Amino acid sequence: MTRMVEDIERVSVGLGERAYDILIGPGLLAGVGEAAAKLGARAVGVVTDETVAGLHLPTVERSLAGAGLAFDTVRVPAGEASKSFDMLARVVDGLLAARIERGDLVLALGGGVVGDLAGFAAAILRRGVRVLQAPTSLLAQVDSSVGGKTGINSPRGKNLIGAFHQPSLVLADTATLDTLPERELRAGYAEVAKYGLIDDPDFFAWLEANPRAVFCAGPDRIRGIATSCRAKAAVVARDERETGDRALLNLGHTFGHALEADVAYDSARLVHGEGVAIGMAMAFRFSAALGLCPEEDAARVERHLSAVGLPIRVSAIPGPIGGAEALFAHMQQDKKVSRGRLTFILARGVGKSFVARDVDPARALDFLRRELAPAA
Repeated sequence: MTRMVEDIERVSVGLGERAYDILIGPGLLAGVGEAAAKLGARAVGVVTDETVAGLHLPTVERSLAGAGLAFDTVRVPAGEASKSFDMLARVVDGLLAARIERGDLVLALGGGVVGDLAGFAAAILRRGVRVLQAPTSLLAQVDSSVGGKTGINSPRGKNLIGAFHQPSLVLADTATLDTLPERELRAGYAEVAKYGLIDDPDFFAWLEANPRAVFCAGPDRIRGIATSCRAKAAVVARDERETGDRALLNLGHTFGHALEADVAYDSARLVHGEGVAIGMAMAFRFSAALGLCPEEDAARVERHLSAVGLPIRVSAIPGPIGGAEALFAHMQQDKKVSRGRLTFILARGVGKSFVARDVDPARALDFLRRELAPAA
């Protein structure tokens, strides 16, 4: 791309013949047409949601037209509810109507919902069409656009239907984050903090010392996103299909996904990053309750997440929440369940997370009951 200036970071995902780059910096959407042309596309099928289309689609269309590419756009409603069979059928039909071929590209323009939905559509369209991820939310830029996990939700659980389908390129235009509501920025920040809590205590300490860094445009935002992407890229290169330590990236997600399912993916009540924040705080409290993690580390996690405005307790979710048994039932549908046994991501401290496959279900259920008990 011609716009390679000092404020663009490049992170490589090392997957042999399927390796790809993540480009991070402001203004990248203006070069998406050039990037697609360099990938050899003749035509591009843009998948976006109604909100993102109003903000960023004109820039993308100008760039694609300027590169001499044919393009059509499929729009879906904004929100988690679009990760459904009905919306998947709409997207696939729209891409087929646009005559997107195997040598062409699907462009996922939007946040995590669009990225997951468009990526899954690309995976099954003509048995596999390339996808270019252009994430426009913080959560998508640091997590869902990287690593090739695509899919939709089921009433029985989140992301239970999908495929691994790596992108050919990720363009993380950090200027798009300036259009996000504060709530969406905070939700994405939960995934940034996650990387420090998994195995990078120095990064977590930097975030604690610079709690607004990723929220404001500038080099610190790019640094935070690039550090997150490097962490995920390294894990994906080691364990692409989550047979080993890639499960660590699900810190907070076992609890968080159960909460999302319990509220029926109602984003007015809970968005994904908020569920992850509550889930991470719960994972550290559970680890402390099991005697694995110092209480002060669990409190440190709570303090930092609270300091940036993220929820840390189930009680922060508006409206009724099912009982401990209902949440536990949702957790039993988690993707990491193996031979009927739950897999938890627990911690021995900040930056010391690990995969736990031998947790007593009775202790997990008892912990949930305590978490849901009314405050004294």
